[in-house]
Amino acid sequence: MGSTASTKNGTWRNWGGTVLARPAREVTPASVEELASAVRSAAEDGLPVKAVGTGHSFTSIAATDGVQIRPRLLTGIRDIDRAAGTVTVEAGTPLKRLNTALAREGLSLTNMGDIMEQTVAGATSTGTHGTGRDSASVAAQIRGLELVTADGSVLACSEKENPDVFAAARIGLGALGIVSAITFAVEPVFLLTAREEPMPLDRVLAEFDELHAENEHFEFYWFPHTGNTNTKRNNRSAGPERPVHPVKGWLEDEFLSNGVFQAANWVGRAVPATVPAIARISSRALSARTYTDIPYKVLTSPRRVRFVEMEYAVPREALVDTLRELKAMVDRSPLRVSFPVEVRTAPADDITLSTASGRDTAYIAVHMFRGTPYQGYFTAAERIFTAHEGRPHWGKINTRDADYLSRVYPRFAEFTALRDRLDPERRFRNDYLRRVLGS
Repeated sequence: MGSTASTKNGTWRNWGGTVLARPAREVTPASVEELASAVRSAAEDGLPVKAVGTGHSFTSIAATDGVQIRPRLLTGIRDIDRAAGTVTVEAGTPLKRLNTALAREGLSLTNMGDIMEQTVAGATSTGTHGTGRDSASVAAQIRGLELVTADGSVLACSEKENPDVFAAARIGLGALGIVSAITFAVEPVFLLTAREEPMPLDRVLAEFDELHAENEHFEFYWFPHTGNTNTKRNNRSAGPERPVHPVKGWLEDEFLSNGVFQAANWVGRAVPATVPAIARISSRALSARTYTDIPYKVLTSPRRVRFVEMEYAVPREALVDTLRELKAMVDRSPLRVSFPVEVRTAPADDITLSTASGRDTAYIAVHMFRGTPYQGYFTAAERIFTAHEGRPHWGKINTRDADYLSRVYPRFAEFTALRDRLDPERRFRNDYLRRVLGS
């Protein structure tokens, strides 16, 4: 996901091309005081206000026809507290910039998602996650945050200060206020050894519990129309550091995984009948490899081929059945799916509207190449996911509403009651929040 959202002639478009918005005005605050002033001005003018980062959400969670806050000047590290093991960072800081800055300081986040183009506030507010047996989402590593609320006041939140707001605002969907700064837990930088190798899907599903239990980070990609997967196991290592050779890395991560894959998807979009054959070739294109490097260089990867995505979180014990049902659906349908299905896990956490709130979780993400019809595939997949009490990723395509979500989130009413208290006039409203949270 190299490039981000675009703004042209007053029109904002997200990275995936699924959302178009025309805000009444755009504000780029350079301080929390300017951000608070922008919120107060919006209230005086009777306009809704939304913050938007790099536009990597496929839903309209950040769209507005009111005041659009662009936090690109709210960047950088405010403070590093080595004794407490924390770093405080401005909300508009891209994860990539944070990761590289932490590495220079000999520090690292414990876990992260698989891309790092997002801003820290955008990533956490939508529940961005990676994969982990013991370590959870990016938001679960938050130890404090600063929130500009609907009346323009600045609220500090942590387990000790405004703990009810802290419990919810770590994944706040932009519904409780605008995050201006985040304090993350960090640790001394460490090494991960990645072991990537092809594996038959039947074996992965048969041994899933063992693969999950034996590895700190386990994920796999299943290629529809085949019985093949690529697996990735990441575990802490004493070293030495052995990064991927630059030439090999370019060949596999840029040329094959992005360049050739993009061309293959162009062919599949033009001639859908070729997709199964392309999937068989793609699933065998990458060979096994092992390398050791610092966390962000192992856990993240470049994503330059544009796509649309739906992802659901199901109870971890339901993963195998859910994926088998998804495969059976694809096999018996006329669908032609050129993108692999990504499977990851996360432990239960205590964040009110986290997709892993209160339960050990497995994530299943389905993708389609941008510009190809995706609705039939996503609708059929969503039917399977919801039958297993799936929770949709807040930033990825879904059709769920407040009625459904209130049934799969035990603390849903707690969140909406807090929203009523912090934003009774719905200053941070938009159509997406109206659907998923109610009026």
